[in-house]
Amino acid sequence: MSLTSSLYSGISGLSTLGNSMQIIGDNIANVNTVAFKGSNYTFQDLLSQSVATQSGTSQVGRGTALGNISANFQQGSFESTGNTTDLAIGGKGFFVLREAGSNSQFYTRAGNFSFNNDGYLTSPEGYVVQGWALNEDTGEDVGSIADIMLDSFTSPPRQTDQLTVITNLDADAISNSADLAAAWDATNAPPMAATSYEYQSTVKAYDSLGSTHDITIYYDIIDGTSNWEYVVTCNPAEDRRGFPAGDPNAGLLARGQIDFSTSSGTITNLNLENLTAGGWVPAALNPDGYFEFTADFLGGVPLSVDLDIGTRWDGSGFANSSLTTTQYARASSTTFQSSTGYGAGDLQGVSVGTDGIVTGSYSNGQLIPLYRVALAGFQNEQGLFKLGGNLYQETNESGDPVTNHPGTNGLGSITPNSLEQSNVDIANEFVKMITTQRGYQANSKIITTVDDMLAETIQMKR
Repeated sequence: MSLTSSLYSGISGLSTLGNSMQIIGDNIANVNTVAFKGSNYTFQDLLSQSVATQSGTSQVGRGTALGNISANFQQGSFESTGNTTDLAIGGKGFFVLREAGSNSQFYTRAGNFSFNNDGYLTSPEGYVVQGWALNEDTGEDVGSIADIMLDSFTSPPRQTDQLTVITNLDADAISNSADLAAAWDATNAPPMAATSYEYQSTVKAYDSLGSTHDITIYYDIIDGTSNWEYVVTCNPAEDRRGFPAGDPNAGLLARGQIDFSTSSGTITNLNLENLTAGGWVPAALNPDGYFEFTADFLGGVPLSVDLDIGTRWDGSGFANSSLTTTQYARASSTTFQSSTGYGAGDLQGVSVGTDGIVTGSYSNGQLIPLYRVALAGFQNEQGLFKLGGNLYQETNESGDPVTNHPGTNGLGSITPNSLEQSNVDIANEFVKMITTQRGYQANSKIITTVDDMLAETIQMKR
């Protein structure tokens, strides 16, 4: 083995340690890069050379080389930003991005996203975040993953289909009318005199255009019983069911009777009749066991509304809910009331949940699920190709991406209003820098020493 071979051993050390210093420098340079994953490296020795010795053939090493450079996908710490579209992944997985103008998909851990002027949720480089559109009623996925884009900034109105009115009716009340429905007269103002009923409760309903209408329910006890009459009414001027002008029944939608237990004060029976042009007809029960009454505020657009007073027909009788209308010996009052439906609203903001659901907040008070952010996982993350710009690309070594909902199939959950920070440990990198520097100095000494030895060999000729 020639003396000059020792030079190449030293050179291999300098070259390898120089490359390792480049890796360390890259890690330190990206210590503040969002979601940056630092790189680790390993050394390995080169193929040894066989030499003859007194004891036979032996091997002498020929230097070193980089054995492997691998990404460290350990979770980085989170920084709270207060920006609703800044997202971090707690666990495994990558956000899926599409390059604008192509179908190429890329993957990133950096979730510093924002909506651009076209309504697309994008990365700072303009790549579009991918996810599933959601059915606003069920919250279920619609179709396959696609661009997350706000294409409508208005929430359309939704007509009312159920009213819930839970009351307590005073068991000590006295009857005010022999027939409560007969006490209604649309030609009077108000149509129901205050002396004709025991209690009233009003709740708002919405038509298909988003206009609001007051639905008032009047109650009066039937003399000498624990049974109550009730009528469902609206403003006669808003009633478009086709009653002729001056008809006293305009605005009178339905009537019914509530029977209470004399011992417990809870509902034992319930009925309801709708008023039509031909008179009263029994109201239908919907599949959930609630009676339906019919209104029409637009003319030719009937509105079927379920009336929930805290009880429903279960097939054999009326079953009371935990929150139900009662007849107790205390002043009549409304315990709870609500209605489905709402008017039109404008988008005021968006938020993202841990399940990746992007929810729109509208001026009409509605929170509507719009999209679900998609995450992708890989069998071999080390096989991903780094493209720069915090982007990765799949390769044959990484395998195909497995796309699913956040928090499922081994994928992490979403942390909104946060960004994942670089996972580079500065202290660790500085220690590596010191050992690399000393190693480089030591290998340089090999070269200078061999140079001295060669100079001595050349001096032998003198």
